[in-house]
Amino acid sequence: MTFDELKLSEPLLRAVKAEGYTTPTPIQQRAIPPALTGQDVLGCAQTGTGKTAAFALPILHRLSAGRSPPPAQGRPIRVLVLTPTRELASQIADSFQAYGRFTGLSWAVIFGGVGQHAQEQTLRRGVDVLIATPGRLLDLMGQGLVSYKALEVFVLDEADRMLDMGFIHDVKRIISALPPKRQTLFFSATMPPEIQSLAQGILKSPVRVEVTPESTTAETVEQKMFFVEREQKRHLLVHLLGDASIRRALVFTRTKHGANRVAKHLASSRISAEAIHGNKSQNARERALGAFKDGSCRVLVATDIAARGIDIEGITHVINFDLPNIPESYVHRIGRTGRAGAVGTALSFCDGEERAYLRDIERTIRRQVPVMADHPFRSGQSAPVPSEPGEARPRPSNEGRRHNSGGQRSQGESQGEGRHRRRRGGRPGGQGASARSSEGHRGSGGRSSEGSSRGPGGRSSEGHRGSGGRAAAAPATAPAASRPTPPPVRTAPKWL
Repeated sequence: MTFDELKLSEPLLRAVKAEGYTTPTPIQQRAIPPALTGQDVLGCAQTGTGKTAAFALPILHRLSAGRSPPPAQGRPIRVLVLTPTRELASQIADSFQAYGRFTGLSWAVIFGGVGQHAQEQTLRRGVDVLIATPGRLLDLMGQGLVSYKALEVFVLDEADRMLDMGFIHDVKRIISALPPKRQTLFFSATMPPEIQSLAQGILKSPVRVEVTPESTTAETVEQKMFFVEREQKRHLLVHLLGDASIRRALVFTRTKHGANRVAKHLASSRISAEAIHGNKSQNARERALGAFKDGSCRVLVATDIAARGIDIEGITHVINFDLPNIPESYVHRIGRTGRAGAVGTALSFCDGEERAYLRDIERTIRRQVPVMADHPFRSGQSAPVPSEPGEARPRPSNEGRRHNSGGQRSQGESQGEGRHRRRRGGRPGGQGASARSSEGHRGSGGRSSEGSSRGPGGRSSEGHRGSGGRAAAAPATAPAASRPTPPPVRTAPKWL
Protein backbone atom coordinates (compact mmCIF):
# COMPACT_ATOMS: atom_id res chain seq x y z
CA MET A 1 0.00 0.00 0.00
CA THR A 2 1.10 3.56 -0.72
CA PHE A 3 -0.07 6.85 0.77
CA ASP A 4 -1.91 7.55 -2.50
CA GLU A 5 -4.19 4.58 -1.77
CA LEU A 6 -5.23 6.05 1.60
CA LYS A 7 -7.24 8.74 -0.21
CA LEU A 8 -5.62 11.64 1.63
CA SER A 9 -6.03 15.16 0.27
CA GLU A 10 -3.57 16.46 -2.33
CA PRO A 11 -1.82 18.95 0.00
CA LEU A 12 -1.12 16.14 2.48
CA LEU A 13 0.17 13.76 -0.19
CA ARG A 14 2.45 16.51 -1.44
CA ALA A 15 3.80 17.10 2.08
CA VAL A 16 4.31 13.37 2.72
CA LYS A 17 6.28 13.03 -0.50
CA ALA A 18 8.36 16.08 0.41
CA GLU A 19 9.30 14.26 3.62
CA GLY A 20 10.48 11.29 1.58
CA TYR A 21 7.74 8.84 2.62
CA THR A 22 5.98 6.60 0.12
CA THR A 23 4.77 3.58 2.10
CA PRO A 24 2.74 3.90 5.31
CA THR A 25 3.71 1.81 8.32
CA PRO A 26 1.34 -0.96 9.50
CA ILE A 27 -0.23 1.24 12.22
CA GLN A 28 -0.79 3.98 9.63
CA GLN A 29 -2.32 1.57 7.12
CA ARG A 30 -4.83 0.29 9.66
CA ALA A 31 -5.59 3.44 11.68
CA ILE A 32 -5.88 6.12 8.99
CA PRO A 33 -8.89 4.70 7.02
CA PRO A 34 -11.29 4.45 10.02
CA ALA A 35 -10.04 7.80 11.37
CA LEU A 36 -10.83 9.42 8.02
CA THR A 37 -14.45 8.23 8.30
CA GLY A 38 -14.83 9.78 11.77
CA GLN A 39 -14.72 6.56 13.80
CA ASP A 40 -13.06 6.32 17.20
CA VAL A 41 -9.74 4.45 17.11
CA LEU A 42 -7.97 2.47 19.82
CA GLY A 43 -4.39 2.05 18.65
CA CYS A 44 -1.92 -0.22 20.44
CA ALA A 45 1.57 -0.30 18.98
CA GLN A 46 5.11 -0.15 20.27
CA THR A 47 7.11 3.03 20.00
CA GLY A 48 8.78 3.90 16.71
CA THR A 49 5.95 2.54 14.55
CA GLY A 50 4.66 5.87 13.23
CA LYS A 51 1.72 6.54 15.56
CA THR A 52 2.00 10.33 15.26
CA ALA A 53 1.34 10.31 11.52
CA ALA A 54 -1.44 7.76 12.11
CA PHE A 55 -3.50 10.46 13.84
CA ALA A 56 -1.98 13.67 12.42
CA LEU A 57 -2.72 12.88 8.77
CA PRO A 58 -6.46 12.08 9.15
CA ILE A 59 -6.89 15.09 11.45
CA LEU A 60 -5.30 17.45 8.93
CA HIS A 61 -7.39 15.89 6.15
CA ARG A 62 -10.60 16.44 8.12
CA LEU A 63 -9.80 20.02 9.12
CA SER A 64 -8.60 21.13 5.68
CA ALA A 65 -11.65 19.63 3.97
CA GLY A 66 -14.11 21.49 6.21
CA ARG A 67 -12.11 24.65 6.87
CA SER A 68 -13.86 28.00 6.72
CA PRO A 69 -12.33 31.50 7.00
CA PRO A 70 -11.24 32.20 10.59
CA PRO A 71 -13.67 34.33 12.61
CA ALA A 72 -12.76 37.85 13.66
CA GLN A 73 -12.11 36.82 17.27
CA GLY A 74 -9.65 34.10 16.31
CA ARG A 75 -9.92 30.45 15.44
CA PRO A 76 -11.59 28.10 17.92
CA ILE A 77 -9.78 24.98 19.08
CA ARG A 78 -10.99 22.15 16.84
CA VAL A 79 -8.49 19.47 17.89
CA LEU A 80 -6.85 18.76 21.25
CA VAL A 81 -3.82 16.46 21.40
CA LEU A 82 -2.86 15.50 24.96
CA THR A 83 0.60 14.04 25.51
CA PRO A 84 2.69 13.37 28.67
CA THR A 85 6.01 15.16 28.08
CA ARG A 86 7.28 18.46 26.74
CA GLU A 87 9.65 16.79 24.31
CA LEU A 88 6.91 14.63 22.85
CA ALA A 89 4.57 17.63 22.56
CA SER A 90 7.22 19.54 20.61
CA GLN A 91 7.85 16.62 18.30
CA ILE A 92 4.13 16.15 17.61
CA ALA A 93 3.97 19.83 16.68
CA ASP A 94 6.92 19.27 14.32
CA SER A 95 4.93 16.48 12.64
CA PHE A 96 1.89 18.73 12.18
CA GLN A 97 4.23 21.36 10.75
CA ALA A 98 5.75 18.87 8.29
CA TYR A 99 2.48 17.28 7.13
CA GLY A 100 0.29 20.38 7.26
CA ARG A 101 2.62 22.87 5.56
CA PHE A 102 0.33 23.23 2.53
CA THR A 103 -3.03 23.29 4.35
CA GLY A 104 -3.15 26.80 5.84
CA LEU A 105 -4.10 25.37 9.24
CA SER A 106 -2.58 26.52 12.54
CA TRP A 107 -1.34 24.65 15.60
CA ALA A 108 0.32 25.51 18.88
CA VAL A 109 2.10 23.77 21.76
CA ILE A 110 1.63 24.56 25.44
CA PHE A 111 3.54 22.97 28.32
CA GLY A 112 5.01 23.87 31.68
CA GLY A 113 8.54 24.91 32.54
CA VAL A 114 8.34 28.14 30.55
CA GLY A 115 6.45 31.41 30.98
CA GLN A 116 2.81 31.29 29.97
CA HIS A 117 2.43 34.83 28.53
CA ALA A 118 3.24 33.76 24.95
CA GLN A 119 0.89 30.78 25.32
CA GLU A 120 -1.91 33.08 26.51
CA GLN A 121 -1.47 35.28 23.43
CA THR A 122 -1.56 32.23 21.17
CA LEU A 123 -4.80 30.98 22.71
CA ARG A 124 -6.42 34.41 22.37
CA ARG A 125 -5.54 34.50 18.66
CA GLY A 126 -6.93 30.98 18.29
CA VAL A 127 -5.54 27.77 16.80
CA ASP A 128 -6.98 24.84 14.89
CA VAL A 129 -4.89 22.22 16.72
CA LEU A 130 -3.74 22.54 20.33
CA ILE A 131 -1.01 20.16 21.54
CA ALA A 132 -0.58 20.20 25.31
CA THR A 133 0.72 18.49 28.41
CA PRO A 134 -1.82 18.02 31.24
CA GLY A 135 -0.42 20.29 33.96
CA ARG A 136 -0.12 23.56 32.05
CA LEU A 137 -3.37 22.89 30.19
CA LEU A 138 -5.27 22.57 33.47
CA ASP A 139 -3.71 25.84 34.69
CA LEU A 140 -4.87 27.70 31.58
CA MET A 141 -8.29 26.08 31.75
CA GLY A 142 -8.62 27.29 35.34
CA GLN A 143 -7.87 30.83 34.15
CA GLY A 144 -10.64 30.66 31.56
CA LEU A 145 -8.23 30.85 28.61
CA VAL A 146 -9.25 27.58 26.93
CA SER A 147 -12.60 26.90 25.27
CA TYR A 148 -13.66 23.56 23.81
CA LYS A 149 -17.00 24.66 22.34
CA ALA A 150 -15.89 23.93 18.78
CA LEU A 151 -13.81 20.82 19.56
CA GLU A 152 -14.19 18.06 16.96
CA VAL A 153 -11.34 15.62 17.70
CA PHE A 154 -9.58 14.59 20.90
CA VAL A 155 -6.30 12.62 20.79
CA LEU A 156 -4.87 10.93 23.87
CA ASP A 157 -1.31 9.91 23.02
CA GLU A 158 0.91 7.62 25.11
CA ALA A 159 -1.92 6.88 27.52
CA ASP A 160 0.01 4.33 29.55
CA ARG A 161 2.84 6.80 30.03
CA MET A 162 0.27 9.23 31.46
CA LEU A 163 -0.53 6.55 34.02
CA ASP A 164 3.13 5.87 34.83
CA MET A 165 3.84 9.58 35.39
CA GLY A 166 0.82 10.07 37.66
CA PHE A 167 -1.19 12.20 35.21
CA ILE A 168 -4.21 9.93 34.96
CA HIS A 169 -6.41 12.06 37.27
CA ASP A 170 -5.47 15.24 35.40
CA VAL A 171 -6.37 13.51 32.15
CA LYS A 172 -9.79 12.58 33.51
CA ARG A 173 -10.42 16.17 34.60
CA ILE A 174 -9.59 17.45 31.13
CA ILE A 175 -11.77 14.84 29.44
CA SER A 176 -14.72 15.81 31.65
CA ALA A 177 -14.54 19.34 30.21
CA LEU A 178 -14.70 18.18 26.57
CA PRO A 179 -17.93 18.05 24.56
CA PRO A 180 -19.34 14.50 24.48
CA LYS A 181 -19.95 14.66 20.74
CA ARG A 182 -16.47 14.28 19.29
CA GLN A 183 -14.11 11.83 17.63
CA THR A 184 -11.56 10.25 19.99
CA LEU A 185 -8.26 8.72 18.90
CA PHE A 186 -6.60 6.79 21.72
CA PHE A 187 -3.02 5.53 21.41
CA SER A 188 -0.94 3.54 23.87
CA ALA A 189 2.12 1.30 23.67
CA THR A 190 0.76 -1.05 26.36
CA MET A 191 -2.70 -1.71 27.73
CA PRO A 192 -2.62 -2.28 31.50
CA PRO A 193 -6.03 -2.67 33.22
CA GLU A 194 -6.27 1.00 34.24
CA ILE A 195 -5.76 2.13 30.65
CA GLN A 196 -8.28 -0.39 29.32
CA SER A 197 -10.85 0.98 31.78
CA LEU A 198 -10.13 4.57 30.69
CA ALA A 199 -10.45 3.64 27.02
CA GLN A 200 -13.78 1.93 27.56
CA GLY A 201 -15.10 5.03 29.29
CA ILE A 202 -14.27 7.54 26.55
CA LEU A 203 -14.39 5.57 23.27
CA LYS A 204 -17.58 4.81 21.35
CA SER A 205 -17.51 1.59 19.31
CA PRO A 206 -13.82 2.03 18.53
CA VAL A 207 -11.87 0.31 15.80
CA ARG A 208 -9.04 -1.50 17.57
CA VAL A 209 -5.71 -1.39 15.78
CA GLU A 210 -2.93 -3.55 17.18
CA VAL A 211 0.02 -4.20 14.95
CA THR A 212 2.28 -6.05 17.41
CA PRO A 213 1.73 -7.94 20.68
CA GLU A 214 1.67 -5.67 23.70
CA SER A 215 4.97 -5.10 25.49
CA THR A 216 7.16 -6.71 22.88
CA THR A 217 10.45 -5.37 21.60
CA ALA A 218 11.22 -4.67 17.96
CA GLU A 219 13.06 -7.44 16.13
CA THR A 220 15.44 -4.85 14.65
CA VAL A 221 16.92 -4.16 18.11
CA GLU A 222 19.72 -6.49 19.27
CA GLN A 223 19.62 -6.86 23.06
CA LYS A 224 22.57 -7.66 25.35
CA MET A 225 22.87 -7.94 29.13
CA PHE A 226 25.97 -7.25 31.27
CA PHE A 227 26.19 -8.44 34.87
CA VAL A 228 28.25 -5.89 36.77
CA GLU A 229 28.59 -4.57 40.31
CA ARG A 230 26.96 -1.17 40.83
CA GLU A 231 30.24 0.61 41.61
CA GLN A 232 31.72 -0.69 38.33
CA LYS A 233 28.91 0.47 36.05
CA ARG A 234 30.47 3.82 35.15
CA HIS A 235 33.77 2.15 34.26
CA LEU A 236 31.97 -0.41 32.09
CA LEU A 237 30.11 2.40 30.34
CA VAL A 238 33.33 4.23 29.49
CA HIS A 239 34.86 0.93 28.33
CA LEU A 240 31.96 0.21 25.96
CA LEU A 241 31.91 3.75 24.60
CA GLY A 242 35.48 3.16 23.46
CA ASP A 243 33.88 1.29 20.56
CA ALA A 244 33.67 3.72 17.62
CA SER A 245 30.59 1.90 16.27
CA ILE A 246 28.58 3.50 19.11
CA ARG A 247 28.11 6.73 17.19
CA ARG A 248 25.09 8.11 19.06
CA ALA A 249 24.04 6.61 22.41
CA LEU A 250 21.06 7.28 24.66
CA VAL A 251 21.84 6.24 28.26
CA PHE A 252 19.02 5.76 30.78
CA THR A 253 19.37 6.13 34.54
CA ARG A 254 16.69 5.65 37.19
CA THR A 255 17.17 9.00 38.96
CA LYS A 256 17.87 12.62 38.01
CA HIS A 257 20.95 12.80 40.23
CA GLY A 258 22.19 9.57 38.69
CA ALA A 259 21.90 11.11 35.21
CA ASN A 260 23.96 14.10 36.33
CA ARG A 261 26.64 11.89 37.87
CA VAL A 262 26.95 9.69 34.79
CA ALA A 263 27.15 12.67 32.42
CA LYS A 264 29.82 14.28 34.62
CA HIS A 265 31.85 11.05 34.73
CA LEU A 266 31.70 10.71 30.94
CA ALA A 267 32.79 14.32 30.49
CA SER A 268 35.76 13.71 32.81
CA SER A 269 36.64 10.74 30.58
CA ARG A 270 36.61 13.04 27.53
CA ILE A 271 33.37 11.66 26.14
CA SER A 272 30.92 14.37 25.07
CA ALA A 273 27.75 13.90 27.09
CA GLU A 274 24.72 15.88 28.27
CA ALA A 275 22.05 15.07 30.87
CA ILE A 276 18.31 15.63 30.38
CA HIS A 277 15.64 15.17 33.05
CA GLY A 278 12.76 16.89 34.80
CA ASN A 279 14.92 19.18 36.96
CA LYS A 280 16.49 20.77 33.88
CA SER A 281 14.98 23.99 32.57
CA GLN A 282 13.23 23.85 29.24
CA ASN A 283 16.03 25.85 27.61
CA ALA A 284 18.66 23.46 28.99
CA ARG A 285 16.70 20.46 27.75
CA GLU A 286 16.33 21.95 24.29
CA ARG A 287 20.04 22.78 24.14
CA ALA A 288 20.96 19.21 25.14
CA LEU A 289 18.58 17.71 22.57
CA GLY A 290 19.88 20.08 19.91
CA ALA A 291 23.48 19.08 20.59
CA PHE A 292 22.51 15.41 20.49
CA LYS A 293 20.67 15.85 17.18
CA ASP A 294 23.45 17.75 15.42
CA GLY A 295 26.12 15.31 16.61
CA SER A 296 28.12 17.71 18.77
CA CYS A 297 27.09 15.57 21.76
CA ARG A 298 27.69 11.85 21.36
CA VAL A 299 25.90 10.63 24.51
CA LEU A 300 22.61 11.83 26.00
CA VAL A 301 21.96 10.65 29.57
CA ALA A 302 18.25 10.67 30.41
CA THR A 303 15.65 9.54 32.91
CA ASP A 304 12.44 7.83 31.87
CA ILE A 305 10.80 11.20 31.25
CA ALA A 306 12.57 11.05 27.88
CA ALA A 307 11.83 7.39 27.15
CA ARG A 308 9.00 8.29 24.80
CA GLY A 309 9.74 11.94 24.28
CA ILE A 310 12.84 11.53 22.12
CA ASP A 311 12.41 10.73 18.45
CA ILE A 312 15.82 11.29 16.93
CA GLU A 313 17.08 9.53 13.84
CA GLY A 314 20.39 7.75 13.99
CA ILE A 315 20.45 6.58 17.63
CA THR A 316 22.68 3.52 17.25
CA HIS A 317 22.61 2.35 20.86
CA VAL A 318 20.38 2.56 23.91
CA ILE A 319 22.19 1.76 27.16
CA ASN A 320 20.25 0.94 30.33
CA PHE A 321 22.74 2.08 32.98
CA ASP A 322 20.01 1.19 35.53
CA LEU A 323 17.35 -1.40 34.76
CA PRO A 324 13.88 0.15 35.06
CA ASN A 325 11.72 -1.00 37.95
CA ILE A 326 8.66 -1.00 35.67
CA PRO A 327 9.17 -3.66 32.97
CA GLU A 328 7.17 -1.81 30.29
CA SER A 329 9.65 1.05 30.56
CA TYR A 330 12.31 -1.29 29.20
CA VAL A 331 10.28 -1.66 26.01
CA HIS A 332 9.86 2.10 25.67
CA ARG A 333 13.52 2.80 26.35
CA ILE A 334 15.01 0.44 23.79
CA GLY A 335 12.38 1.56 21.28
CA ARG A 336 14.43 4.75 20.85
CA THR A 337 16.77 2.78 18.57
CA GLY A 338 16.02 0.48 15.65
CA ARG A 339 13.25 2.83 14.47
CA ALA A 340 11.58 2.83 11.06
CA GLY A 341 13.19 -0.50 10.14
CA ALA A 342 16.74 0.54 11.06
CA VAL A 343 19.00 -1.78 13.08
CA GLY A 344 19.84 -0.80 16.65
CA THR A 345 21.46 -2.22 19.78
CA ALA A 346 20.28 -2.15 23.41
CA LEU A 347 22.89 -2.76 26.13
CA SER A 348 21.72 -3.22 29.73
CA PHE A 349 23.67 -3.30 33.00
CA CYS A 350 22.35 -5.48 35.82
CA ASP A 351 23.74 -5.49 39.35
CA GLY A 352 22.77 -7.85 42.14
CA GLU A 353 19.90 -5.70 43.38
CA GLU A 354 18.31 -5.53 39.93
CA ARG A 355 17.93 -9.25 39.26
CA ALA A 356 14.25 -9.15 40.23
CA TYR A 357 13.74 -6.31 37.72
CA LEU A 358 15.41 -8.43 35.04
CA ARG A 359 13.07 -11.28 35.81
CA ASP A 360 10.02 -9.05 35.36
CA ILE A 361 11.41 -7.62 32.13
CA GLU A 362 12.07 -11.03 30.59
CA ARG A 363 8.62 -12.23 31.59
CA THR A 364 7.07 -9.13 29.99
CA ILE A 365 8.97 -9.33 26.69
CA ARG A 366 8.62 -13.13 26.65
CA ARG A 367 12.29 -13.82 26.00
CA GLN A 368 15.66 -14.02 27.72
CA VAL A 369 18.18 -11.29 27.04
CA PRO A 370 21.56 -12.77 26.01
CA VAL A 371 24.31 -12.32 28.60
CA MET A 372 27.68 -10.88 27.59
CA ALA A 373 30.03 -12.65 29.99
CA ASP A 374 33.33 -11.60 28.45
CA HIS A 375 33.95 -8.09 29.76
CA PRO A 376 36.57 -6.80 32.23
CA PHE A 377 34.08 -5.62 34.85
CA ARG A 378 31.96 -8.74 35.22
CA SER A 379 30.54 -9.41 38.68
CA GLY A 380 32.46 -11.70 41.03
CA GLN A 381 35.84 -12.81 39.72
CA SER A 382 35.34 -16.24 41.28
CA ALA A 383 31.65 -16.47 40.49
CA PRO A 384 30.45 -18.89 37.79
CA VAL A 385 29.35 -16.97 34.73
CA PRO A 386 27.84 -18.18 31.45
CA SER A 387 30.50 -18.90 28.86
CA GLU A 388 28.35 -17.96 25.89
CA PRO A 389 25.82 -15.16 25.36
CA GLY A 390 22.32 -16.39 26.02
CA GLU A 391 23.40 -19.46 28.06
CA ALA A 392 21.13 -20.36 30.96
CA ARG A 393 21.85 -18.39 34.11
CA PRO A 394 20.60 -18.39 37.70
CA ARG A 395 17.20 -16.85 38.25
CA PRO A 396 16.30 -14.60 41.19
CA SER A 397 14.37 -16.22 44.00
CA ASN A 398 10.68 -15.75 44.65
CA GLU A 399 11.35 -14.38 48.13
CA GLY A 400 8.63 -11.98 49.14
CA ARG A 401 6.71 -12.43 45.84
CA ARG A 402 3.38 -14.13 45.25
CA HIS A 403 2.53 -15.85 41.99
CA ASN A 404 -0.30 -18.11 40.95
CA SER A 405 0.17 -21.45 39.25
CA GLY A 406 0.41 -19.81 35.84
CA GLY A 407 3.38 -17.68 36.82
CA GLN A 408 1.39 -14.43 36.80
CA ARG A 409 1.16 -11.86 39.55
CA SER A 410 -1.53 -12.23 42.16
CA GLN A 411 -4.80 -10.39 41.58
CA GLY A 412 -3.95 -7.43 43.83
CA GLU A 413 -0.54 -6.98 42.30
CA SER A 414 -1.86 -7.28 38.74
CA GLN A 415 -4.13 -4.34 39.47
CA GLY A 416 -1.25 -2.07 40.35
CA GLU A 417 -0.13 -2.88 43.91
CA GLY A 418 3.15 -4.45 42.81
CA ARG A 419 3.62 -1.71 40.20
CA HIS A 420 3.15 0.92 42.91
CA ARG A 421 5.82 -0.68 45.06
CA ARG A 422 8.26 -0.64 42.18
CA ARG A 423 7.52 3.01 41.36
CA ARG A 424 8.55 4.05 44.86
CA GLY A 425 12.04 2.78 44.06
CA GLY A 426 11.76 -0.44 46.05
CA ARG A 427 12.67 -3.81 44.73
CA PRO A 428 9.62 -5.96 43.99
CA GLY A 429 9.15 -8.41 46.77
CA GLY A 430 8.01 -6.23 49.63
CA GLN A 431 9.65 -6.21 53.03
CA GLY A 432 10.82 -9.81 52.76
CA ALA A 433 13.23 -8.97 49.94
CA SER A 434 16.29 -6.77 50.14
CA ALA A 435 14.78 -3.43 49.11
CA ARG A 436 16.62 -0.38 47.78
CA SER A 437 15.10 2.98 48.55
CA SER A 438 15.22 5.94 46.17
CA GLU A 439 18.16 7.35 48.17
CA GLY A 440 20.23 4.23 47.52
CA HIS A 441 20.10 2.65 51.03
CA ARG A 442 19.25 -0.95 51.66
CA GLY A 443 16.87 -2.75 53.95
CA SER A 444 17.57 -5.86 55.97
CA GLY A 445 19.78 -8.41 54.32
CA GLY A 446 21.05 -6.02 51.63
CA ARG A 447 24.20 -4.08 50.85
CA SER A 448 24.67 -0.98 52.92
CA SER A 449 25.36 2.42 51.40
CA GLU A 450 29.04 1.99 52.24
CA GLY A 451 29.16 -1.17 50.15
CA SER A 452 29.53 -3.73 52.96
CA SER A 453 27.59 -6.97 52.68
CA ARG A 454 25.71 -8.30 55.70
CA GLY A 455 23.81 -11.49 56.42
CA PRO A 456 24.32 -15.13 57.40
CA GLY A 457 27.86 -16.10 56.65
CA GLY A 458 28.52 -12.69 55.09
CA ARG A 459 31.41 -10.21 55.37
CA SER A 460 31.11 -7.52 57.99
CA SER A 461 32.02 -3.89 57.34
CA GLU A 462 35.44 -4.55 58.92
CA GLY A 463 36.14 -7.33 56.41
CA HIS A 464 36.28 -10.29 58.92
CA ARG A 465 34.17 -13.42 58.76
CA GLY A 466 32.12 -15.24 61.33
CA SER A 467 28.80 -16.90 61.95
CA GLY A 468 25.80 -14.82 61.11
CA GLY A 469 27.94 -12.18 59.40
CA ARG A 470 29.44 -10.87 62.69
CA ALA A 471 33.18 -10.31 63.06
CA ALA A 472 34.69 -13.28 64.93
CA ALA A 473 36.18 -12.30 68.30
CA ALA A 474 39.85 -13.25 68.86
CA PRO A 475 40.63 -15.55 71.86
CA ALA A 476 41.22 -13.49 74.99
CA THR A 477 44.35 -15.48 75.93
CA ALA A 478 46.13 -15.09 72.62
CA PRO A 479 48.61 -12.20 72.47
CA ALA A 480 48.07 -9.75 69.65
CA ALA A 481 51.41 -10.52 68.00
CA SER A 482 50.65 -14.27 67.85
CA ARG A 483 47.29 -13.95 66.17
CA PRO A 484 47.52 -15.30 62.63
CA THR A 485 46.26 -12.95 59.94
CA PRO A 486 43.40 -14.68 58.12
CA PRO A 487 43.83 -14.85 54.35
CA PRO A 488 41.45 -12.67 52.35
CA VAL A 489 38.29 -14.50 51.41
CA ARG A 490 36.78 -13.78 47.98
CA THR A 491 33.17 -14.72 47.70
CA ALA A 492 30.74 -14.56 44.84
CA PRO A 493 27.82 -12.18 45.12
CA LYS A 494 24.81 -13.79 46.81
CA TRP A 495 22.66 -13.33 43.74
CA LEU A 496 24.84 -15.42 41.39
